[in-house]
Amino acid sequence: MPDYQTTSQFAGQYIAGRWRAGRAGSTIVDTNPYNGELLTEIPCASREDLDEAYRTAAEVQIEWARLPPGDRSAIMYRAIEVIERRHAEIVDWLIAESGSTRIKAEIEWAAVRDCTLAAATMPARVAGRILPTDILGKESRVYRSPIGVVGVISPWNFPMHLSNRSIAPALAVGNGVVVKPAEDTPVTGGLLIASIYEEAGLPAGLLNVVVGDVSEVGDAFTLHEIPKFISFTGSTRVGRRIGELAMNGRTLKGLALELGGNAPCVVLDDADLDRAVSAAIVGRFMHQGQICMSTNRIIIEAKLYDRFVEAFVDRARNLKVGDPDDPDTAIGPLINTKQFSAAIGHIEKARTAGTRQLLGEAPAGLVLPPQVFVDVDNASELAQTELFSPIAPLIRAANEGEALRMANAVEFGLSSSVFTENAARGLRFAKNIEAGMTHINDISPNDDPNTMFGGEKNSGIGRFNSDWIIQELTTDHWISVQETPRAYPF
Repeated sequence: MPDYQTTSQFAGQYIAGRWRAGRAGSTIVDTNPYNGELLTEIPCASREDLDEAYRTAAEVQIEWARLPPGDRSAIMYRAIEVIERRHAEIVDWLIAESGSTRIKAEIEWAAVRDCTLAAATMPARVAGRILPTDILGKESRVYRSPIGVVGVISPWNFPMHLSNRSIAPALAVGNGVVVKPAEDTPVTGGLLIASIYEEAGLPAGLLNVVVGDVSEVGDAFTLHEIPKFISFTGSTRVGRRIGELAMNGRTLKGLALELGGNAPCVVLDDADLDRAVSAAIVGRFMHQGQICMSTNRIIIEAKLYDRFVEAFVDRARNLKVGDPDDPDTAIGPLINTKQFSAAIGHIEKARTAGTRQLLGEAPAGLVLPPQVFVDVDNASELAQTELFSPIAPLIRAANEGEALRMANAVEFGLSSSVFTENAARGLRFAKNIEAGMTHINDISPNDDPNTMFGGEKNSGIGRFNSDWIIQELTTDHWISVQETPRAYPF
């Protein structure tokens, strides 16, 4: 594990290429959610610090955007080398700060590396067009350019990946970036990433990390006049607030909002039982269920329901729970007492409502063992809430039609999955799910840096990854050239 007493580099802000204390007068205390160990203390950023971060990024970005694409790609490739060399350090930080199990931390490390690798190809993919026109002697050109400065607000659940998912493409296509990581994960969500790009040779001031209290820099982060685009990953409630601010400030901003989810895993009556159970277990309990794409509801056709319930409960009962640093641990701690209290509240309400619980051992600290409820009403609060905890609602559907109606009967539409041995049936079902992403015979948590990521309904707007994020983080400029005199009407 890193020696946290010597990580003074991660005890402040990263602004204008310097590691320094924030000037707000308050402090964020960063602790390990499993054992309470102090990781670092960070003097919070003030609004003046935020302003300096944005203005520095805007100034440095001008020259960065003028660099040949190969030069920007070269820095991204060097960042990949740093990520690979610091593999163990990154994984240890993810375990210590975000409560990741070692299994999940390794998955997140790979996602960070793969996202950066995909971003390294983007500088040469920002292409303009020459378009036909009916005006004689005119050439019509559309140039594509970086938008300027991007503000990134990232969450605590996959902090490094969900920050870098916006940071790496934004930098690669020529933008400057200011990041506000979640207060629970300031290191893995921002400062550790900054140290990687600094080591890779990124120009000082192009990437800035502002660690601060929401009351001081929260609204100001979006309202600031410099960023042209805000990338936010988090709750629907906060996302709505950011959307309102982005549209009501002095400068209208582009938005990518990746918000809440309530992913259904639908098991049709011809599914392979073992395959479906295995996927539902991983989809529900990976990272304690603290994933926006996590399988939040498991809907099973009646014919397979009883056998599925028996197998699922048996598998869940035998998951190893406890120390996230243990390589065999499947379920570690929830991130903080707020999330833990919310989870206990969901359990108590479900019990009070008379929902049958087949599995549910007592918690230890912030570690909550798997909680399995069966015969859950799809309209109940338990089914309709994004649980963000290791609570599994199992729902019986009379037939395929009812399963589809249940899958769609929520306000969210991020990810989803369906299990069936009939490929045509699976595709037909998937195309009718109201979600941005559906996976046939696979878990609902899927993220591929070369494929679109995004949701429908109250799960957000905008798209991440590959050509979709290039579109979001660049802008078109139409320039026409009238090469011969044109006849005007007067």
